[in-house]
Amino acid sequence: MIAAPLLAQPPAVAPTLPPAAPPVVAPPAVVTPPPVPLPAPSAAQERWLNDWLKGGAQQGLMARRKSTGLLKGDALLTAALDRAKALSTGRVDTADFLNIWALRPAAFDPRPGLAKALAEDRLPQWAASLTPPYSGYDGLRKGLANYERIRDSGGWPTLTAQSSPDSVRARIAIEDKSVTPGEKLVDVLQRAQRRYGLKPTGLLDARTLKELNVPVEDRIAAIMANMERWRWMPRQLPVNRVQVNIAAAVLTVFEGDQPVTSMRAVTGAPDNATPMLTSSIHSIVVNPPWNVPASIAKKELWPKGRAALARQGYKIVGTPETGERIVQPAGPNSALGRLKFDFNNPFAVYLHDTPARAKFSSYDRLASHGCIRLEKPVPLAELMLADDPNLAGKVQSLIDAGKTQRVSLPKEVAVYLLYWTAFASNNGTMSFRSDPYGWDKLLAEKIEAASHRVDPTAAPAASIASKD
Repeated sequence: MIAAPLLAQPPAVAPTLPPAAPPVVAPPAVVTPPPVPLPAPSAAQERWLNDWLKGGAQQGLMARRKSTGLLKGDALLTAALDRAKALSTGRVDTADFLNIWALRPAAFDPRPGLAKALAEDRLPQWAASLTPPYSGYDGLRKGLANYERIRDSGGWPTLTAQSSPDSVRARIAIEDKSVTPGEKLVDVLQRAQRRYGLKPTGLLDARTLKELNVPVEDRIAAIMANMERWRWMPRQLPVNRVQVNIAAAVLTVFEGDQPVTSMRAVTGAPDNATPMLTSSIHSIVVNPPWNVPASIAKKELWPKGRAALARQGYKIVGTPETGERIVQPAGPNSALGRLKFDFNNPFAVYLHDTPARAKFSSYDRLASHGCIRLEKPVPLAELMLADDPNLAGKVQSLIDAGKTQRVSLPKEVAVYLLYWTAFASNNGTMSFRSDPYGWDKLLAEKIEAASHRVDPTAAPAASIASKD
């Protein structure tokens, strides 16, 4: 028998092992320090804290106050910590902010301060340090007390176009203590109109009647909302900064923490609200082209047709992202005018010049798509470039050259876009602006709701009249 030939076998090869995985290095454990222990308050400290907690309404943290039982032990300390945080960074949690309320208060832990105050028996000094250190906040606090007294006394009567001069004078005197019985009615009305941001005609017109007939509860809600916004502000503002009051459509420049100039502005219309935010102006674009946002192009420009857009000087530019976009070249007719002030923000808003000057003479200046148009952009640019020896005093020359160029500031300038609808004058008289975006009533309701969720001293919700 012939043996079958052996089949050739491949040489033996040792099995290939996968490369060894690198050793897994566990991330360092996050060690959360234990909370600062709080000393047990003395009997006198308990009494003081209970009295202090009753003052929430005085700080605009709730609409009304009621008597509550005395708190003790952990319940008292928890309530004190909650009140301290509310006074320092606001009653409303930032998770409950609208996205367009882009101001965010700094993180704040009240425990170390309370522990130190209890240990050193300095609770009044600690409590005084919690509220915003600004005269604007203190003026609102005093104004709130006054308007709550007015509310508790029955408010004010409703006026009509047929109301007698004495009735009108008496109504305004409820808010303006400088009114005298024999004062000319036109003077009284003009002063009231200025407080409401109206054209001071001295006439009892429809706009003036509307403001005078706003219920006192709505004025209280506005004061509460503005006090809350002050609590969102940093405890120390940059001494050199630009502030825009969106509701009043006014820009103010501060140097050395003092206002040095102001100008009228045009801010966002109610359906195109200007956001509240803080940032830093880093550069100025001279003779800027306008890259029309897609939303504006779709709603306002594309419907005109290409031929009409070409006649008006617009350019249609191809893009890989959207196919086409509309650009308005730089020039005297550009919607951005001759200057654009850039600062980083997620809303693509900025300060800019405008060829449309008529709106600055109006008392109704909420008309933009969200950006801020400036009455005096060249003087503002000169202020910001004053420390640059190569550019100081040369802004108009740069404009006249006609070239589009970006000019970096020698030092970035802080910018705050804020929404102030209630503020006190030097003599304590309150001024109000209309609530064009409806943010006051919404925020006051959020304050009330948050107070009742977390504050054991909160009173039953008071009705806050709606605004039409």
